[in-house]
Amino acid sequence: MVKFERFTLDNGLRVIFHQDETTPMAVVNTLYDVGARDENPDKTGFAHLFEHLMFGGSVNIPDFDAPLQRAGGESNAFTSNDITNYYDVLPAYNIETALWLESDRMLSLAFTPKSLETQRSVVIEEFKQRYLNQPYGDVWLKLRPLAYKTHPYLWATIGKEIKHIEDATMEDVRAFFDRYYCPANAILCIAGDFDLQEVKDYVNKWYGDIPSGIKHGRNLPVEAEQIEFREETIARDVPSDAFYYAFRMPERKSPDYQAADVISDALGGDKSSRLYNVIQKKLKLVTEIQAYVMGSLDEGLFLISGKLAPEKTFAELDNALWTELEKIKTEPVTAKELERLKNKIQTAREFQDQGLLNRAMNLSFYELLGDANGINLEMDIYAMITVGDLQRVSTRLFRKENCTLLKVKSTLHA
Repeated sequence: MVKFERFTLDNGLRVIFHQDETTPMAVVNTLYDVGARDENPDKTGFAHLFEHLMFGGSVNIPDFDAPLQRAGGESNAFTSNDITNYYDVLPAYNIETALWLESDRMLSLAFTPKSLETQRSVVIEEFKQRYLNQPYGDVWLKLRPLAYKTHPYLWATIGKEIKHIEDATMEDVRAFFDRYYCPANAILCIAGDFDLQEVKDYVNKWYGDIPSGIKHGRNLPVEAEQIEFREETIARDVPSDAFYYAFRMPERKSPDYQAADVISDALGGDKSSRLYNVIQKKLKLVTEIQAYVMGSLDEGLFLISGKLAPEKTFAELDNALWTELEKIKTEPVTAKELERLKNKIQTAREFQDQGLLNRAMNLSFYELLGDANGINLEMDIYAMITVGDLQRVSTRLFRKENCTLLKVKSTLHA
């Protein structure tokens, strides 16, 4: 059980406090309810660009990292299609250093030509290194627009193309900041050995005077149900042929989301899974294969991906894979196997929750979903999943017309 307290400032900032008396460290986690899905389709990559800009200094503090490092702390951030999350870890007695820094850049981020150009260059270089010049790097640039046609999940977090970042103006950047980086659109989680009144005093001191901003409604285009199989093959200088089967799956709040997650473990979660044992170990069609869910807030993707073994063909793999997917519908997971899968998920969650930072990030995320107490309730959802649920969700998922396939053909062995 992860215990926490919750309060909201007058400016709309939602605050979660998690007390941990066993550690001398503290975490300040700030989740902004903005991701790549909130971007203008003609100006993508802004959420990720901002992840970098937020470390470029504020009007009052030109170097974000230096004061935090002097206080014995460290910071980092990540962006997804759904959220942007910043976190600081430091000794608890220096907690105000992190609150000072985070509140200051929320209030008065520096918009200087130098900062914009510096971070623009960093993001462009990351785009090239991670997505264009790395083997299999452009898979998501190809798979997303194949799987989605209208919902903004059709572009990757890095953006559709480098040009959108190259063309970002100071006016564009300021408008994005003003719209999304404000107390009304943020969730702050403080974790460490404090008491509630102490935390309230700290937060009011550093955040109380920041203007609220506006919590904008989200009216994203709804993706129509996929009614036909989609397939594309791209040729690349990569070591092995690769495959990415993407099935549209329920959104994060759906009661079937957790069932899909269990199915992914049953099919390709580890070396005891069905796909590993049949397709890799027995048939030797692949050198690796895995199944996983994307964890998207809106309707997401269930992925089966891997690399073909030498001399094996996509057709051989395809036949074997669909055979196994039919089996999980007609020969469902047994009660014993389901119990093993649930225990594995439970163990992984308990291990994850041992870390103070993970607890703080998860509390923030579940609060975004609607209730921070979801961190304590989700395992109950997994516990109630039945064999019948897995069969029903598998039947819904693994239909040819619900599948998008991207194949990467190696040109090195042509």
